[in-house]
Amino acid sequence: MKRRRTVGGFTLIELLVAIAILAVIAVLSWRGLDQIIRGRQTVTNAMEDERVFAQLFDQMRIDARQAATEDEVGEPSVSVASSGLQIVRELYAPGSPPRLQVVRYRVSDGRITRYASPALKNIGEVRRALSGDENGNWSAVPLMGGIGTITARIFVTKAGWTTEMKDVQSAMSENLNNLKVPQLGNAPIPRAVTGLEISIGAAALKRPVTRVFLVGE
Repeated sequence: MKRRRTVGGFTLIELLVAIAILAVIAVLSWRGLDQIIRGRQTVTNAMEDERVFAQLFDQMRIDARQAATEDEVGEPSVSVASSGLQIVRELYAPGSPPRLQVVRYRVSDGRITRYASPALKNIGEVRRALSGDENGNWSAVPLMGGIGTITARIFVTKAGWTTEMKDVQSAMSENLNNLKVPQLGNAPIPRAVTGLEISIGAAALKRPVTRVFLVGE
């Protein structure tokens, strides 16, 4: 009597189960890989935003540190307004005498741009630059995009943090009047504005980023 030979293999049900398991593993693996890629992109974007913020605030810090004194300019060297920030700073170039320069930070179409006047030789040129708009002689450097607002406050002795330029004018007048006091007549005129606070808001930020700088440190 002949024995029936059995052929080894997988049944159709076993193959379907195996395929289903492999499909589940593939989906889970793809989701995990997708999350890793997205997480890496998020970290990369955050690092890039931080780098751009650092460059922007570092430039503002330099401008605030090199701000001229009010007696050099004849009016406030640091001004804040709804249109942006303005600083009259000292400008040093190798082989040239010290000059003054007017710097403005403005937001237009969601981008912060730093405008800088050419080197100004005398107080007349400074006043014309302060009263005029940016022209072809000014340099314009876009610094950061995606910005919604930029707000600034200045620190004035006795007034504290303020956005009112009249507080600066009052402090300047008081400092000049102190020159008439014999005990203070030979003392240098103190700065009316000693601090600058900048807040930058953007749609990608949960809250504005704020930094504080010393003026003329």
